[in-house]
Amino acid sequence: MKSIKRIFCLFLVALILFSCQGSHSIAPVSEAATVSRLHVDGKYLKNSKNKSVQLKGISTHGISWYPEYINDKCFKQLHHWGANIVRLAMYSSEYNGYCTGDKANKKALKKRIEKGVKLAKKYNMYVIIDWHIMNTDGNPLTHQKEAKEFFTWASKKFKNSPNVIYEICNEPCNGTSWSDITKYAKKIIPVIRKRASKSVIIVGTPNWSQELDKAVAKPLKYKNIMYALHFYAATHGDYLRDVLTSALKQKLPVFVTEFSICDASGNGSIDKTSGNKWMKILNKHKISYCLWNLSNKAESSSIIKSSVTKTSGFKTKDLTTTGKWWKKQIK
Repeated sequence: MKSIKRIFCLFLVALILFSCQGSHSIAPVSEAATVSRLHVDGKYLKNSKNKSVQLKGISTHGISWYPEYINDKCFKQLHHWGANIVRLAMYSSEYNGYCTGDKANKKALKKRIEKGVKLAKKYNMYVIIDWHIMNTDGNPLTHQKEAKEFFTWASKKFKNSPNVIYEICNEPCNGTSWSDITKYAKKIIPVIRKRASKSVIIVGTPNWSQELDKAVAKPLKYKNIMYALHFYAATHGDYLRDVLTSALKQKLPVFVTEFSICDASGNGSIDKTSGNKWMKILNKHKISYCLWNLSNKAESSSIIKSSVTKTSGFKTKDLTTTGKWWKKQIK
């Protein structure tokens, strides 16, 4: 009788293990957070064991404005909360941007990037190095020369860092076409590939990284490429969700490198209902995401209240409505 029970128990264990397998099963949080080389397979981001990985994390605000959050205890807490990725937003043009500040500023920005990559690796998190173009330089061709210089440095510096992902143009805007973005990408991607041949690279899309349909119609012919989608839930609803759903049907690999539950200004009213609809789609399709933003700026997209001056050791009472909502999402 005991042998029969033993056989039955072994059968149940085998059945459970078999039922958990699948070609696109998502890696558990602990495994997804392990720093291993990622790659793109169809519309999925996968780890070295070929399991689909959904990265969940946060973007810094511009690291010229709020560099103080790139610190050991803060990154440790982000990891403890459940984040497995941090995006380092380095503005190319605005306030002390890489292309507009002096040599000392450029050096300081590189040091902050180095520190962020090192801390992310220490706490088993991935990191996006974000070339953060916006309104004043919405066409990435504007500072293509400087971008080539920066990504030459970054890809050489982090060629042996499997946790690094490159985002080469944050939000192309002001009428920038997919043709312009493509011209830029064809100059920058080979620069990165020369040194970091297998790294994942994210390319922004037209109209503040919303027009995924342009990338669907004419995707870049490189491996390990993903395309950025940005949304702000109080502004962007069913229409943009339909754009995403349509792109996914065409197997376009999408990474939401920036979003929040407020309006598109990064401030204003909060729409949790729309935000929850977005999260349902992202989780269903294992789409990775970074919330905007890690700072105490007095706006509704910040996760830390403006009255809170500490840069780590955050309690629930220190978080904004957005911060509390995001923390629940990444658990």
